[in-house]
Amino acid sequence: MLKLQIVKLYIALFLLITANTAFAKSTDYLPFPAKDLIRHTYYSLSYNENYEQANWVYYTLTDSMVLNGTEERSNSFKMDGLVTTGSAKSSDYTKTGYDRGHLCPAADMGFNLKAMQESFLMTNISPQKPDFNRGIWKELETEVRKWAKKEHKIIVVTGPVFKDTKGTIGKEEVLVPGYFFKIIYDATDEPKIIAFLLPNEKSDRPITDFSVTTDEAEKLTGFDFFSQLPDSLETKIEAKVELAGWFEGFERTEPVVIQAKAEPKIAESNLNFYLVLISVLLIIVILVVILSKKRSH
Repeated sequence: MLKLQIVKLYIALFLLITANTAFAKSTDYLPFPAKDLIRHTYYSLSYNENYEQANWVYYTLTDSMVLNGTEERSNSFKMDGLVTTGSAKSSDYTKTGYDRGHLCPAADMGFNLKAMQESFLMTNISPQKPDFNRGIWKELETEVRKWAKKEHKIIVVTGPVFKDTKGTIGKEEVLVPGYFFKIIYDATDEPKIIAFLLPNEKSDRPITDFSVTTDEAEKLTGFDFFSQLPDSLETKIEAKVELAGWFEGFERTEPVVIQAKAEPKIAESNLNFYLVLISVLLIIVILVVILSKKRSH
């Protein structure tokens, strides 16, 4: 009987370690801090109750998601039920002169109905000038989908910048951002990152004119992006603007030194998991000792 109990304990331990291994392999590059974090099926966001919109929206975009983007556009804007204090309403934007601008584009979420519907939640929307939303912002969104098809998988973080704001709209007093940012990370054998900062206004300039360093985007937004990367890699790719590998006609200024087996730092969200694991292991050891003593008597 004792042997059977010990075997069961070892099986439980094996399953726990296996689950932990799988968990550790999934890297979440959420910006820090991730205050008022809301996780939807295909994107996550940090909600800003004061400004009634997201601080940032984070999602992964793959080639298959883009290639299978045949779902009809929803155009049904809805409040986000996961915001306990209540999100902005579609009516807050009515007759204000501002578009309901997507942060995670509907065109990125066209691979199934649920993804499309989630993209029209009001937490994924910010006030954008029409000429901006339908102009250079749309142009950048299109470019991002091209990169997803080319690189097979990219990570996107995007959101408003609350600098040079333009007042508020609607009964919920939704703040109109002065700028918007978008950061794209490609975690291939030769990792690269590109960031953009665009004023919330019409522009006929090329997208490349609005490329900035990730470090600059961090200073303006107050968020730390991709902090889970190894320090040496994060420091190198976030400190400069590198258009090569993203846009044609640009050459790399210097090679990126890649650490082949470098593991990302343990995210803060994983720390609690390891503490629980250690506690479970201690409990198992105590149980084995107790059972062994009973058996000896």
